[in-house]
Formats: sequence, structure tokens, C-alpha cells
Amino acid sequence: MIGLIVNPIAGMGGRVALKGTDGVVEDAIRRGAKPVAPGLVRLFLRELSHYPEAGEITFLTGPGPLGESYLREFDFRFEVLTHRRIEWREVGFLRIPDTSSEDTKELAMRMVGKVKLLLFAGGDGTARDIIETVDEKIPVLGIPTGVKMYSGVFAYSPEDAARVLIEFLRGNARLEEREVRDIDENAYRHDEVRTKTYGKALVPVVETLVQGSKERVPISEKDELEAIAEAIAEEILENDGVYFLGSGSTIKRIKEGLGVGGTLLGVDVVEVKDGKAKLLVRDATEKDLLRFVERNPRIIVTVVGGLGFLFGRGNQQFSPEVLRSIPKENITVVATPSKLENGPLRVYTGDREVDEKLKGYIRVRVGPWMERMVRVI
Repeated sequence: MIGLIVNPIAGMGGRVALKGTDGVVEDAIRRGAKPVAPGLVRLFLRELSHYPEAGEITFLTGPGPLGESYLREFDFRFEVLTHRRIEWREVGFLRIPDTSSEDTKELAMRMVGKVKLLLFAGGDGTARDIIETVDEKIPVLGIPTGVKMYSGVFAYSPEDAARVLIEFLRGNARLEEREVRDIDENAYRHDEVRTKTYGKALVPVVETLVQGSKERVPISEKDELEAIAEAIAEEILENDGVYFLGSGSTIKRIKEGLGVGGTLLGVDVVEVKDGKAKLLVRDATEKDLLRFVERNPRIIVTVVGGLGFLFGRGNQQFSPEVLRSIPKENITVVATPSKLENGPLRVYTGDREVDEKLKGYIRVRVGPWMERMVRVI
């Protein structure tokens, strides 16, 4: 028996620049957010259905949008833990379930002793709810559907989560203790990073399929980052046009070099004309970026330390619709050498065509006057 719990509203805050969804789902919907977790769970189940072992799996899951609804679309065996009746409510023009973290905790508690592995679809907040309830009593694995996902309990993608499950059933996955980490989302929205370790979980690990925890930039690299940022800011000012500047401390230094300020943890739209930079949109949403795609914008992003992601973690404003319209050669990646030590870089937008366009090799700026070709998978 395999447990499956879905947080159906996880990740809704990403494309609308809310950095998460905890406590702000109504605000996210008013900004135009739509559910993303259901589609990603279906990707997981579709990938899983391709394996011969799929017919031997029985899932234990929650009612309706907490898991049952998606399993009914496929040919998996499953049982439902109906802990309560799930109601639906209208927010704007969107109908969403009245689920909460209490549903996650209640279902997880009821699954202890009944399942060999507990899969959950969500982000760091959902991971916290899970380990608060099950501790290390049973192995857990996250299907990534949130915004940040700094914890070391997630597969790199929903499809990778399916592969890890299969390897776990085959006895090929080793169990490791992994940290569950989260940040204060309210502070995060105000450009303050406050991280905290909330506990540890037992996680089935298969190399290249399960991510580590996000790492902070070593103090020794700060001078190097300053030099890279200064050189890139000077180059930007010499080339008129529109720029989408991503999140992170590395890119924030570039924004400061341009004299536009901008956000630490959001995406900002900047226009350069005649050697001067102007901030057009601060903390842009997906819709904001789409307004400028016809102006042949250039994207400047960094690597999420420890995770190796260019797109798909913490910058979902760069949606498939945005990235589809921008050629790969318009993307500049900035990273110190230490961020490239853990192997190839990754993209996961949920759109296979867009992901394939970005895969291959990409130039990464690793010094003021130095580039390195790095593989993207």
C-alpha cells in the first residue's frame, strides 16, 4: 500500500509573484492564479502508469481533490480515507476546495502503519505538515508542486517521483534522513530570507532523481559575485532593450549596479535606453512578463544553490508561455563555480516542449570575463 496526499492549492502563488500560497490563496486568485498541482499530479500518475509494476500498486488516498479525483482518471487500484466531506467554494471566477493543512495532517496520521511509503504533492509547507505528523515513522517523498521547495524530500519533477517510487518498490532506493526546511513566506514577500529546519524525514533516494536542500552562498564568494555583477551591469547598460531580471542575491547585485533597486526574491522588468536603466515593473507576475515578450526581452537568471535549477523553483513567473516566446540565446545564466559542482543544471516548467528547448548546453557566466558551457537536463 502506497499513500498519496495532494495539496490541491499548492503552487498557486508562483506565477503571480506571491512566492508561495500559504494564507494568500484568495489574493493569488484575484491576481489571476489557477491551480497547478492537479496537472502535475496527473503527470506523475501518467509516468507511473507506463511501468509494469503499476498494476501491482494499491494507493491509500484522501477524498476528492486530496487524491481520489486524480486516481479515478487512471487504472490504479486505490482506497479512500474519507475523514470528512470536502466542500467547494467560489473565489472570483474560480471554484476551489475548502482544504487546509489540517486535512494533510489528519490523512497522514491515519496512514501511519498502513503504507510502505507516503507520497505527497505540495511544497515546503506541505512537507512540514507531513513530518509534524509522521516524523520518521514511514518514508516520505514529495511530488514537487509548490513554489520554493527548499527541503531535501522532493523528487526533481513529478515524472522523477514516479521513477523513484518504482525503484523503491524494486528495492533499489536507499533510505536517507533529509531535512525539511521552510521560510517565513510573509518575510519572503518583503525580500527577507528567514529559513528554519523543522525536522527530518526518511526519504527514498535515487541519484539524479531526488534533490538536496537549498544551500546559502559561502561568504568567501561574495567578492567574486560583486565582480561578476558589476561586469554584467556595465554590459547591460551598453545594450538597449528590455530585460527580465530574475531572483536571488546574485541578480540583486546586478539590479543594484543598474541603479534600479528591484526585488531580491522576485522578477523585475527593466528597460535600458541610452545607457540608463529604468525599472518598468517591480516584482512582476507571469502576466506582466507576457506584456513584454514581443519586445525581444533578454532574461538574466542565476542557479538555485544546491538544487541546480534555472527555471522551476522559486521563479514560476517564467512560465512555459513566457519562455516559449524567448529564444535560448536571449538567456544569460550567472553563477559562481561552486554552484556548478553538483552536476548538470535543470529546468522543469511542466511543459515538455519548452523544457526540451532549454535543454542541451548553455553558457554560464562564472567570472567577470569568463564563461563555461554547462549541460542543462
